[in-house]
Parts: sequence; C-alpha cells; structure tokens
Amino acid sequence: MSELPIVCTLQPGELNTRTAQLLPGLARAAISVVAITDGYRFEFEASSAILDAIAAAIDAERQCCRFLRFRLTVEPDGGPVTLEVCGPAGSHEFLTAMIQNA
Repeated sequence: MSELPIVCTLQPGELNTRTAQLLPGLARAAISVVAITDGYRFEFEASSAILDAIAAAIDAERQCCRFLRFRLTVEPDGGPVTLEVCGPAGSHEFLTAMIQNA
C-alpha cells in the first residue's frame, strides 16, 4: 500500500472555524508537548472532558488528515492521558505548522 499524501483536505475557512475541535485546540489544552519521531506527544491531566475532546479530535482529524496515526494512553488511577500523533516522513513539519498557526 502506498503512503497517503501529507495534506489536510479541509478548506481554509473550514479549518479556521474548526481549529478548536482539532489538534491545535488540543495542543493548547496540553500540560506537555514533546516532539517525537515524525510527530508529537501531548500529555493532559486526566478528565472525562479531555477524553471526550481527544476522541472528537481524532475522529475529525482521521477524516481530513488521513495520513496521521494516533496512539492514546490512559494511565491508571487518575494518571495522565497521553496522545501521540505521528505519520510518515514529513508529518512532524506538517504538525508543527498546524500547531503554531493555531
């Protein structure tokens, strides 16, 4: 299977109105953002609200940025929630631009 192109299929107007529900909105809520190979790791304080926000963002992003991979870790006993977002080579630069332009 060939790799999907590193592109967001949202139109600029759509992107502007949906930023809060997408990864840039999550990045602002993170207590830690760390660069990883071809992506980022976001850490959040555990809450039902943040889990709902992460699920909604993943659902939206997988439709418009189909090349991205998501890994969600929920630590036991109220520990942190970690979301890793990565993709093929070039994804880190794409995500950096997306997060910085939010």
